[in-house]
Amino acid sequence: MITVIDLNADMGEGFGPWQMGDDIGLLDLVSSANIACGFHAGDPDVMARTMQAALACGVGLGAHPGFADLQGFGRREMHLSAQSLANLVAYQTGAAQAMARASGGRLRHLKLHGALANMAARDREMALTCYRAALTAVPELIIMAMAGTAQEEAVRTLGCAAALEIFADRAYLPDGGLMPRSEPDAVLHDPEKIADRVLQMLQEEAIIAVDGSRRPARIDTICLHGDTPSAVRAAEVLRARLETAGIAIEPFEGRPVS
Repeated sequence: MITVIDLNADMGEGFGPWQMGDDIGLLDLVSSANIACGFHAGDPDVMARTMQAALACGVGLGAHPGFADLQGFGRREMHLSAQSLANLVAYQTGAAQAMARASGGRLRHLKLHGALANMAARDREMALTCYRAALTAVPELIIMAMAGTAQEEAVRTLGCAAALEIFADRAYLPDGGLMPRSEPDAVLHDPEKIADRVLQMLQEEAIIAVDGSRRPARIDTICLHGDTPSAVRAAEVLRARLETAGIAIEPFEGRPVS
């Protein structure tokens, strides 16, 4: 049974005067924040505010790079050359590192966003391109990778510090991938059901798919999407249930995947 876990949420996904999600509410509940880097969402002011608020709460800072797709919120697939993809990730990682330092903190981890993450979860070479670019920019980064996917294969190949992730509020396919958001019930909203499901996955150390099948998984961190209306309530219920079960919430310490 897992006794220590990290909770992470995607944040800083507003733009200018437009707010996306209750970042401040979530920062009291999570231990790691994945902060948009200005391509799929966010801007320098939003990044700075989010990082400063996260540091005030003792929450670890992460870069959350995505495709250059503000209108589509980074959820539309794009096909780039390997060099362009590497530049895209390195650019955003460097921006996040600079903003973290300017805010008085340091960048701890990287997690890919949206369509970029989903494509890298299917394509090991794409994941390797992204992660190598990020580690070239910031060698001490911990790579947050989706458990049971090509992202995990990539961090295993690299031998880098990693944190393997499951999703609290997304339905899983039998192959370990996420059910497309276009499908009914792909995004989960009921806080009690979310907490029940997460506890079961932690107890079994496995990803549970929509058909009931299990895929054994190392689980270091749990993601709650900050842009859903139920995010804060779901985080409150999940954190309370985890602590009642004797599971401590702490920022992950990255370690290689064997």
